[in-house]
Amino acid sequence: MSWKNAVVSLLWVLVAAALCPAEGPKKVLLLGQTRDHPPKSHEYMAGLHVLAKSLEGVPGLELSIHNADEPWPEGPELLKDADGIVMFLGQGARWEQTDPKRLKALQDLAARGGAIVGLHWAIGGKDAQYIPIHLELMGGCHGGPDRKYVVTEADVKVVDRQHPITRGIEDLRLDDEYYYQLKFARQGTIQPLLQAIIDGKPETAAWAFQRPDGGRSFGFCGMHYHKNWRLEPCRRLIAQALLWTLKMPIPEEGLPVEIEAEDLKLP
Repeated sequence: MSWKNAVVSLLWVLVAAALCPAEGPKKVLLLGQTRDHPPKSHEYMAGLHVLAKSLEGVPGLELSIHNADEPWPEGPELLKDADGIVMFLGQGARWEQTDPKRLKALQDLAARGGAIVGLHWAIGGKDAQYIPIHLELMGGCHGGPDRKYVVTEADVKVVDRQHPITRGIEDLRLDDEYYYQLKFARQGTIQPLLQAIIDGKPETAAWAFQRPDGGRSFGFCGMHYHKNWRLEPCRRLIAQALLWTLKMPIPEEGLPVEIEAEDLKLP
């Protein structure tokens, strides 16, 4: 880290610490699963460890990483005490609704204004039956038999530079699996943040969702490949999205998300 970044980081930590609520840290569950694709893709657990590393030093955060493979019996109890979740797992729309107790705990989390972040395959599901409830939680969905996706390298544009989530993030070219022609909630407020150019047309790749319950959600279709965690804009986007959904401060220059090469190695 350069001396300038170090100074910015220190100043932001001091300001954030002063603004943190007195009731204690925000408890966030980072929820992954065992990889369901070939190596170096859908590396859910490894990716969540990179995210946790990127958020080190942020005051007022208490992160815990959990493998949420089925049946995940301890899940509903863990969710009862959580202030927010990050889902980086397969078919998130189905996963949310597989266990009635889990769904109730997720809906309770949303009702109390909890933070919800979904990454890549966590923003969707194959079966259309899961779409309505998923839209209530996430705001956007890659789901149903008409869902579309493509593996390609695409230009990704920041379309809302005033939003706190996009602070310190520039346009980039990203090799990823893109879900597109997404479905979006009709209630609440959806704000597109990033768009990818797919087949010559802009498609929403990341969005912020102000839920009708007063809580916040964020979705990002990217991060199919583990290599994309090496990109500072991707790490910053996701880390800042978590802070925004928790209603925590984000530095004007962007959150420091420093990691080491060792942090990206797969087990």
